[in-house]
Formats: sequence, structure tokens, C-alpha cells
Amino acid sequence: MYPNLTGLGIHDPKQIERYSLRQEAHKDVLKIYFHKQKGELFAKSVKFKYPRQVKNVRVNSSSGNYKEVTEINRNLTLVIDELNKLTKPVEVAEVDVKQKILTDLRHLEKVVSSKIAEIEADLEKLK
Repeated sequence: MYPNLTGLGIHDPKQIERYSLRQEAHKDVLKIYFHKQKGELFAKSVKFKYPRQVKNVRVNSSSGNYKEVTEINRNLTLVIDELNKLTKPVEVAEVDVKQKILTDLRHLEKVVSSKIAEIEADLEKLK
């Protein structure tokens, strides 16, 4: 039913809660978040990187100049279509940028704290 997600190795697409998409240099980064399982501190997520497609577009027909532009990978658009069917994203009005940055920062703090605790626990096992 979701061949593109299955192709990514996601065997139970119904477990997908949400996704995010961002651009890094010449790649689009898709991060898929799954519903949190009982006993997990954070929900599991997987990350996929797609190279952007490069095209040469004529800037001015009289001069014959071309400009290199990039666009989203076709496979990624197919995956996003399937993700939209699963997650039914709500149209978001303009997000308060400051609030989003603060939310991202708090999340990063939790992730780093959790990882530090995990590493410290591993160190204690070595004693």
C-alpha cells in the first residue's frame, strides 16, 4: 500500500507519527518519527538524505545565459505523498520563529542530556 516507504525499509508505516523535511547544502534531509513505544524516553526516528536534482534553466532568452537551479528529488516527492496520506498534516499558519527556535533548543537539550546519561551509564558498567 505504501511501496516507497516499504522501499526505505519501513515495514509498518502505520507506526509513523510525523516527519520533517529540511535542506542541507545540496541535499534534502527527511526525518521520520514513529509513535513512542511504552518505556521509551524518546520516540524512534530514522533519517534519509536525498541529493537535490540539478538543472540548468535559461535566464534570458536573448542572451542565452543559463542558471543552475536545484529541485527536490522525484523519489522524495513520492515518499512525501505517502507520508502525507499517513500523517494528514495540518496546514500550519506562520510559525513564530522565536518560539520554534526555543522549542528546538529545548528538544536538543533533552537529547544531549539523555545521551550523556547513557554514556555515563556505559562508563559505570566498565568499572
